[in-house]
Amino acid sequence: MPASITVARGVLFLHLPHLLRRPVVKILVIKRDKLGDLLLTTPMLAHLRASLPHARIDLLANDYNAWVVADEPTIDRRWVYRRVRNGHQISLSAAWQLLRQNRALRAERYDAVIVANGSCSPRAIERGVTVGGARVIACVNGNAGQTFIRALTDPLPEQPRLHEVERLIALLAPLGIEPPAQPIAPRYRLPQQEAMAARQWLSDRALRPRGYVVLGLGARRAKKQPTTAQVLEWTGRIKTDYGLDTVFMWTPGASDNALYPGDDATAEPVLAARCSWIHPFRGPILPALGLIWHAQTSVFPDSGLMHFAAASPGGVLGLFADTTVSPSPVQWGPRGLRAAYLEAPLSVEQLATDTVLQVLQSKLIDPIEEITP
Repeated sequence: MPASITVARGVLFLHLPHLLRRPVVKILVIKRDKLGDLLLTTPMLAHLRASLPHARIDLLANDYNAWVVADEPTIDRRWVYRRVRNGHQISLSAAWQLLRQNRALRAERYDAVIVANGSCSPRAIERGVTVGGARVIACVNGNAGQTFIRALTDPLPEQPRLHEVERLIALLAPLGIEPPAQPIAPRYRLPQQEAMAARQWLSDRALRPRGYVVLGLGARRAKKQPTTAQVLEWTGRIKTDYGLDTVFMWTPGASDNALYPGDDATAEPVLAARCSWIHPFRGPILPALGLIWHAQTSVFPDSGLMHFAAASPGGVLGLFADTTVSPSPVQWGPRGLRAAYLEAPLSVEQLATDTVLQVLQSKLIDPIEEITP
């Protein structure tokens, strides 16, 4: 089969059917999204590396999420860019760096550029087309008429019935890579510094690793969060039934913050109850991950922290609600060896305490005799 050429905005794309027969294959994966989204990309990276062990695999991420794969062994090089726009502010130096980086990326002459989104992302596709490559692969939908999307060599239809992990792996099909025989769970490595900091935080409060549960808020929509009454009742039962304290975790800041909505106002009534078994943690994400990593298990609404908890040793119970209009666990449920979820019709407030405790007991919390040192 002969090669074909596509030209878009001065960028040349050479489509080579026998691409994978070359001695060295150079692949760039682009991931612009949030922390949890990049974590869900790690199964695709792992499967790509296993399928093409001698390929060069690079990743392009931003300065907010790139740390998630800082120690990811499947990646040969991380390209990190600063965000040009942060809220209403625009950084001219970041814009200049972006132009220089695009030039450097084009000079790499990648055999394949993969826009790693399970749904159509026009801005990510624009970056992929601008970088260029013999093949540019991305998911598309009804916006296929846009200029940059028309420049794709391998536009793939969205598959909304699949989980994001499977949707990302499906992007490897144009490279001749079939889905793995067994599911691959997302993964990350907790930095040693954060592990030590978490142990010190626990020691200062007379807590021990695996001797507590993490319960978090961290959802942008109130309907996906447990109420104050539920937090107090769930944590009280966890203490009574299993002898486990709770590290209560929330996102710092005000709820009307346009960039990073916080849960300070939601957490206040829980703190006001002054329950001895509740230990509040209001801090940055890396220390939070250290506490999640050492927990017996965690309970989180659908959020980035839910996905990190699912990839941690204790696992997670994810909370979903009103999935006719909000993200569904079919697409965004927690993935891991110890992961479960509950779905409420309209609001997490509808979940009965006995239902929550039953899932925790049957799937996530070990018997008391195994917890006690």
